[in-house]
Amino acid sequence: MRHAACLEESFIVNPIHGGSYLRYMKTLVCIGVFAAFATACGQGNDVEQTEVTNGDVSGAEPSRTHYQAHCAACHQGDGTGLTGAFPPLAGNDRVVNDPTRVIGIVLQGLDEPLEVDGVTYRTPMPPLGHLSDEEIAGAVNYVLTAWGNEGTPVTVEEVAARRSELGLADRAEGERHPGATEGELSYRGSPSPIEGGRQITTPGAPDLSEGEFARSQQIYFERCAGCHGVLRKGATGLPLTTDITQVKGTAYLKALINFGSPAGMPNWGTSGEMTDAEIDAMARFLQHEPPQPPEWGMADMRDSWIVHVAPEDRPTEPQHAYDIDNMFAVTLRDAGEVAIIDGDSKEVISYVPTGYAVHISRASSSGRYFTTIGRDAKVDLIDLYMDPPQVVAEIKIGMEARSVENSRYEGYEDQIAIAGAYWPPHYVLMNGQTLEPDKIVSTRGMTVHTQEYHPEPRVAAIVGSHLHPEFIVNVKETGKVLLVNYENLDSLNVTTINAAPFLHDGGWDASGRYFMTAANEADKVAVVDAKERRLEALVPVERIPHPGRGANLIDPEYGPVWVTSALGNANVTFIGTDPENHPEHAFKAVRVLQGQGGGSLFVKTHPESTNLWVDTTLHPDEKISQSIAVFDINNPEAGYDVLPIAEWADLGPGPKRVVQPEYNKAGDEVWFSVWSGMEEESAIVILDDKTRELKHVIKGERLITPTGKFNNYNTRNEVY
Repeated sequence: MRHAACLEESFIVNPIHGGSYLRYMKTLVCIGVFAAFATACGQGNDVEQTEVTNGDVSGAEPSRTHYQAHCAACHQGDGTGLTGAFPPLAGNDRVVNDPTRVIGIVLQGLDEPLEVDGVTYRTPMPPLGHLSDEEIAGAVNYVLTAWGNEGTPVTVEEVAARRSELGLADRAEGERHPGATEGELSYRGSPSPIEGGRQITTPGAPDLSEGEFARSQQIYFERCAGCHGVLRKGATGLPLTTDITQVKGTAYLKALINFGSPAGMPNWGTSGEMTDAEIDAMARFLQHEPPQPPEWGMADMRDSWIVHVAPEDRPTEPQHAYDIDNMFAVTLRDAGEVAIIDGDSKEVISYVPTGYAVHISRASSSGRYFTTIGRDAKVDLIDLYMDPPQVVAEIKIGMEARSVENSRYEGYEDQIAIAGAYWPPHYVLMNGQTLEPDKIVSTRGMTVHTQEYHPEPRVAAIVGSHLHPEFIVNVKETGKVLLVNYENLDSLNVTTINAAPFLHDGGWDASGRYFMTAANEADKVAVVDAKERRLEALVPVERIPHPGRGANLIDPEYGPVWVTSALGNANVTFIGTDPENHPEHAFKAVRVLQGQGGGSLFVKTHPESTNLWVDTTLHPDEKISQSIAVFDINNPEAGYDVLPIAEWADLGPGPKRVVQPEYNKAGDEVWFSVWSGMEEESAIVILDDKTRELKHVIKGERLITPTGKFNNYNTRNEVY
């Protein structure tokens, strides 16, 4: 310890990913063609330079810009296509004479043989429903009027009507690559703070300079590791081990990275997010063994551990007049800080330096402390008694992490802390008052569904049980829920419950007995009976449930339910949670409402409220991502009202994504973050929960990228 005074693909589909073999083989065909004709594609894009003026296009004007961005890679810049691979659009009567059909193909893709001029084309076209109606109209009208085509242009309204007819109105369900919705891609795309390791030169792999290696490793951790894993063994994405990548070769990998694939691989090149040089270096980088980041053991942890104020030197009572119960810890994501805000006066009491992009702040059982964990795996213990509140202990438990919790069982309150890491894959038990590390436990092991060894199963949500002296730990890739008993750390007792792969976040039902947790990529909610210490149910839920903690309410027909929204569609799913009084509805999806769209991260209500709030933070349509949907709990089928939260914030330019409703202690106010970039103005918007009217806006130069908000009383009492 340092004291403060002294001195973070193979041809067989990966079974862990659970993808479709047929879809994957189509991907190989498509990418193989891309690789063979990559040069031709680049040359074709230079054709028709003067036909339509470049630049931003409004309305339904023919847009060469949109065509080049989304269509030319396959159909060529001059619309001639590639014989046997991609059909021509120039001079194609089926295109010119039936623009409604063309709109439908763009929206939902085409996965059937197509004959043009005696040539059969079998390469599937991915759906482009994630594009806006204006983008689709612009691209289609370019095709209808370029290269001598004399088609009748379509209107934006016609695209919108066709989208509605096909049941594709929610752009967040759109898939630029089948199998990966826009909401899901946005969610997966967050960078990893892992720094990587030394360069490894692998026999049979092409040369790579030190500079190319360093840049490729950085890009891999920023854009790829979240899906393919730090060690490239595959997670939610396919494996990229050298026995696969060297066989594919540089040209194939360049095409894959550039154009993406129908199996869910983003098009890093044609989207403009990676340069040609970066793609070329990445294609060679992937043919070398992955540089494994260093492990992070006890010596590293103890070296990072600092006690700024020893427990015996901390105040015995609050040194200020604020109501600690109604304090909020607000993540200022890119500033590496947490703002402690008084829920009564709305004053920012202090800006507390923490880890980068704090993922969660957990209130201690006593209410005295907030324990935070950043994506960089730095844990900070913030003492709310101090004036102003400040960090009294800190530790770094790995290189990337998401979860932290405190012991909550009677007699053990705040004695033990636990944090779980993404890398290395382990959890750490610590002293709850000082964060001194006591025991590290690896989560590497076998998956629950295929019984295969996984080298990188990340620790997701952790909650403290009130029914037994144990933590409930989600292990993401292996699909295991661990019940970690902390009565005797020298003889640790861990019970393993097999649930479903890709466990993520979740919360308690209203009774506090059942832990409801999303296995999001498996499209299930696992129900763990914390009293009997067993799996109670696996509830099918579509598509990619992401509840945060979820929301508990009394449904007028089905009784007590727990609610989750989803990343992949507009579903707001109610699951019955009262097996004693409503056994026929228990642990079943009893009601599915339609919200504004996919891309939702959080739902929230309060025992004193009749409102259910649903955000759509990652929806591609700004009108939806910048607003909030609210349902009447007493009449859920009546639909929702939409409130323009970002507009009420009255900010300047920026994405202004609205994220995570959170109540004050009394349950009569609901707070929303309006999240823009580091250089743009953000805010917290506060509404009167009863009237749904604007009550207050918190702004300021230091309120940088606010995201999660955690009310002290609600967090420690599991009120949601």
